[in-house]
Amino acid sequence: MKRIAVLLVAGGMLAVAVIWMFPSSGHAAGQDAPVFVTTIPSGYRDWRLVSVAREEGEIDDIRAILGNDTAIKAYREGKLPFPEGTIIARIAWSYDASEENNKTFGRAQSFVAGHAKNGVQFMVKDSKKYAATGGWGYAHFNDGKPAEMAVLTTCFPCHAAIKDRDYIFTRYAP
Repeated sequence: MKRIAVLLVAGGMLAVAVIWMFPSSGHAAGQDAPVFVTTIPSGYRDWRLVSVAREEGEIDDIRAILGNDTAIKAYREGKLPFPEGTIIARIAWSYDASEENNKTFGRAQSFVAGHAKNGVQFMVKDSKKYAATGGWGYAHFNDGKPAEMAVLTTCFPCHAAIKDRDYIFTRYAP
């Protein structure tokens, strides 16, 4: 269950990011805006930490959820729905035992983030541009390149299950 939820969240975040990054002026009148964000938001690695999570099963990673200033302010104030311009990022790593730390502790108990894993994902709040997906655009990037459409189309259906939390799985960990 956790695995499916993570995949859905990741997919949703990717779709939001992809949609957000498309310029709306590039569409003819009457055409729908792209649903997915195609450009990685600059400076996201300097955003503040929202929370961390551990996913087991096939996903098997440890992840950090980051938010831009708009996201962090909304999280701290408990504001739902999230305001326009909110961007949430998910970065993940393998979940590796630390042999060095375990030697120090004298037993196996320490795990650390290993190699980057499962790409980077984003959710971008723009209620007009992404009205069809709850106001969120989703993105998933592998090695700096947008994931295939098949990956992105799984985002919103998963997030739809938590509509009452404005489609966001991660709770703020102050």
